[in-house]
Order: sequence, then structure tokens, then C-alpha cells
Amino acid sequence: MEELIAQLTTILRRMWKFRWPALLAAWIVSLAGAVVVYKIPDQYEASARIYVDTQSILKPLMSGLTVQPNVEQQVGMLSRTLISRPNVEKLVRMADLDLKNTNKADQEALIERLMKTLEVRSTGRDNLYTLSFRDSDREKAKRVIQSLVSIFVESSLGATRKDTDSAKVFLNEQIKSYEAKLEEAETRLKEFRLRNLDTQSADGRDSAARLGEISRQLEQARLELREAENARDAARQQLNAEKQSGSSVTQSLLQESAVSISTPEIDARINEQKRNLDALLQRYTDQHPDIVSTRRLIKDLEDQKKKEVAEQRKLMLSAPGATKSSEGGLAAQELNRLLASSEVQVASLKARVAEYSSRYAQARASLKTAPQIEAEAAQLNRDYAIIKKNYEDLVSRRQSAVMSGDLDVASGVADFRLIDPPRVTPQPVSPNRFILYPLALLAAIGVGVFVAFAASQLRPVYDAAYELRAKTGLPVLGVVSLVLSDDDDRRRRMDRLRFLAGSGSLVGLFGLGMVVLTVLMNRQVG
Repeated sequence: MEELIAQLTTILRRMWKFRWPALLAAWIVSLAGAVVVYKIPDQYEASARIYVDTQSILKPLMSGLTVQPNVEQQVGMLSRTLISRPNVEKLVRMADLDLKNTNKADQEALIERLMKTLEVRSTGRDNLYTLSFRDSDREKAKRVIQSLVSIFVESSLGATRKDTDSAKVFLNEQIKSYEAKLEEAETRLKEFRLRNLDTQSADGRDSAARLGEISRQLEQARLELREAENARDAARQQLNAEKQSGSSVTQSLLQESAVSISTPEIDARINEQKRNLDALLQRYTDQHPDIVSTRRLIKDLEDQKKKEVAEQRKLMLSAPGATKSSEGGLAAQELNRLLASSEVQVASLKARVAEYSSRYAQARASLKTAPQIEAEAAQLNRDYAIIKKNYEDLVSRRQSAVMSGDLDVASGVADFRLIDPPRVTPQPVSPNRFILYPLALLAAIGVGVFVAFAASQLRPVYDAAYELRAKTGLPVLGVVSLVLSDDDDRRRRMDRLRFLAGSGSLVGLFGLGMVVLTVLMNRQVG
């Protein structure tokens, strides 16, 4: 530690010998620094604050009907991309900053400087944005911020309208394309149905289901034919027995004939309506209007049949004398009528069985080509359904886009409120001379110290014998001491006083400059 202190003391003694060059260098640097700090132009800051209100009463009401983008995200992205080259070029034209530019290089330099100095700061969730710009001309800074505020508001509105128009154009093009595709699909489906008109059913069932239905109808018709044939044979046998055995008891024949009274027209209509009801039940439910009306008609026909049978029975019972005299003829007559009605019903059922048999044969023959036709029909229907669904979705989205554009026009994407209008600070925000002047003084002192140290190293002076011995490596034979007179001591003291005065005047001059600067700043504020 003592050795270190000794070395430091030696260095300081050597530097002391070059104190005047160091002081001169400090004065030169300090004056130059003071001039430079004074010449730095004042920078005034213009700023404005904007609040972006993204809440609207119409948006919750129109939820689900319109497309509502993330407005906060759009505004945030706009604030980050506001200082782009196209916007800065527009800003230069709006604020008349290009009037003094004589060539393209000056224009480019101005744009680059603006892109570096313009600032857009956000406070986060509050949607408050601060626009600021610094320049030596106060009016110029204010014009720049005014133009930047206008660009900020207009960019959001223009971007939204542009997005809406682009969406409408795209949707219209897609709708036209799908209209053409839908017309082609409809044409293909129509041509297919015309080519295969015989193989189609109204209820949309496949060929196997139609074949099963025809088979059930055929079996039902055959069963009804067997029943009608049995009834006809029974009536024929009874008529033959009546002819052979003569007449029986008048009252029993009369009642049998009354019981077997036939109404062929009404029976034919009832059977036809029952067949129609069976066909309807295979296609609809019991509550369908056609089924309800058919059942009501069948009930009315049955009631009419009962009335006619009752009337004929009354007529037969109202003439007992005639009945007794011609009881055999009446029974035979009634049996003949019953037999004729049975023959008509058998012929009708035979025709029905023949028709169902023909349909059944055709359905079985069509089973060979039915799978291919059904597969083609399914493919056509599937393609048509997909194209139609896409077309309807596009039309719905176009309507949503139109409504979204109208909503933006009515309520706006966001409400831009100018909280603080563009204003310029009355005092320069830079340079901070209260910091720069002391820094210039410190730099001057540092330069002086460096000059003294460098000179001491370039022209070393040895104050002790051990230093010379250590530096040269040679033995020191002796040391001659310098004896100072009173005049020499007086000159040394004066020299120190002059150095201290020079150093103190340097610091005092800077202190005086700070006081003057403070007074001037106070006067400007007042």
C-alpha cells in the first residue's frame, strides 16, 4: 500500500510540473464546449392526445347479424403502422414541409428524419394515444402534429371502408360463380330426371322399397280376389240349391235375402276408397288431411249403404201377401243379384291383380339398372345440395357485409376524441443545458489532467534517487540538493496563486454561465 501511495505521489509531482499546459488545454476545451452547447438549436415538442372509444350501443344490438371485427386490435395495429413511408409522405405534403426541398435527396432525408423523430405512444388498456414531434421551429412542429392527428383518424375510417368494399367485391364474384354452378347442377338434375322419369317415385323411395310395396299390394289383391271368388261360388251354389229344392220357409228366405241385399255400386266405391287409403297411409301419417278426408268419405258411403239396405228390407216386409205368393221368385231374384255383383267384383279384382303383376314384373326388371341410376341420382343431389348451401351461405354473408358497412357508417368503427389538441411546449425540451454545461466543464478538466499526465510521461522528471536507480538500473553516486532563497519561495507561492486563480476563474465562469442561464429561463417562463 505504501509503495502504491508513493507511486501515486510521484505521478502527481510529475504532472504538477506541466500544470500550465494542462490549464491552457482545459480553458480551450471549456470555451469550445460552452460555444458548442450554446450553438445547439433549441428543440420544441408538439404533442396531442387522442382517446379511441371502441364501444357502441349498436354493436351489441346487431350481434349475430353483422360481422364485428376486433376494433381494439385494429386500432392498435393502426397506431403501430401509422409512421409508415406512405403516411409520412402524405404528412410532408399536408404540413408543407417540402417547400424548401430543392432535390429528391433533401426530400428523402426529410422523410427519414421524420420517421425517426415522430412518436406514437400508447397508455395500454385505456386506448389513449399520444402523438409527439420535436423540431426547432415551434409552428412547424405544431403543423406536423395537426397533420398526423388527421392522418390517424382518416386512416382508420378509410381502412374500414376499403375492407368492406373489398369483401363485397369478393362475395359478389363468388356469388356469380356459384350462380353459374347452381344453374349447371339444376340442368344436370333436370335432364337426369327426364331420362329416368319411369323409375322415379313421388315419395323418393328406392327401387327395393317400391318393389316391396308392389309385392304387398299384389298379395292383397290376390287375397281379395280369392275372397270374391269364394263369395261368388257360394252364391252360385245357393242359387242352384234354391232352384232344386224349391221354396223354403217364406220368412227365413226373406230374412236371408234381406241380409244378403247387395249394393254393388256403393261397394265398388268403398273398395276403391279403401285402396286409396292404404296407399296414403304408406306415405303420410294419420293426421294428414287427405287421410282424414278419405276416412270420412268411407264412413259416409257405409252409412249410405246401410240406409239403402234398410229401405229395401222395409219394402220387402211391407207386402206380405205378395211375398207369400212369390216367395221363391224373390229369393231367386235376390240370389241372382248377389251373383251378378260377385261376378263384377271378381272381374274388377282380376284386372287389379293383372295390373299389379305387370308392375311387379317391371319393378323386378328395373332392379338390374336401379343401383347405378340411384347412385347417379344421389351424386347429383349431393352436388346440388352442396352448391346450393354454399350459394345461400355466400348470399347471407354478403348481406352481413352490407349491414356491417352500414353499421360502420352509422356508428363508426370507433369514436376518435381529441383529448388534448396539438400544442407546443413554451420551453425547449432539449438540449438540457443545465446538464451539458457541467459536462463540458468536466470534459475540460479531464482534458487538462490528461495533458499533464501525457506530458509527464513523455518528458519524465525524477525527484528521488531510488526512482532514477530503478529506471536506469545504474548506481547513483550522489544527490545534489537545491537550496531555495526567499525570492524563489516567493515566486513559487505566486505561481501557485496564479494557477489557483486560473483554475478558479474557469470554474467560476461556468458557474456564472449557469446563473445567467437560469435567469434567462425564468424570464422566458414569466
